[in-house]
Amino acid sequence: SQRVAEYAVLAAQAMDFNSKFITMMKIAGQLHDFGKIGVREHILTKEGRLNESEKRAMNEHPVIGAHILGKFKSFAEIVPGIRHHHEHFDGGGYPSGLKGDEIPMVGRIISVADAYDAMTTNRPYRVKLDHAAALSELNNNAGSQFDPKVVHAFIGALERKNHE
Repeated sequence: SQRVAEYAVLAAQAMDFNSKFITMMKIAGQLHDFGKIGVREHILTKEGRLNESEKRAMNEHPVIGAHILGKFKSFAEIVPGIRHHHEHFDGGGYPSGLKGDEIPMVGRIISVADAYDAMTTNRPYRVKLDHAAALSELNNNAGSQFDPKVVHAFIGALERKNHE
């Protein structure tokens, strides 16, 4: 979650959001998977593909996290992003099937940051991709899974950071 928060901040900065929004992105990135607290351990750590029942349980984590964090006024601005960080830009995601600008910007940014992190770290179910392959995947899915503006800003920011 710390890496996702760092990537989310990087993207928000590249998109010229103000410092309040950037702070919000850091917190949202750190808490984006908070709802996994309500997902059974054997599902979270399973090697290999999840079955349909396990997928449904895993797909509930954004709703669970938003429900719990929504009880605290201080998280009001990030809860929609946490709830919708698995929506797809073309409407094919979950939990609500939102598309395009219907998806809160916090969620669109976390989606890209989370995907990049997932692709570039080893997981119980697959080996990590290298940086170039992950960027290629983001580019290939810009406009379908991801907001193209966020992908463009994120990749540009990563490239600038890697050349510093």
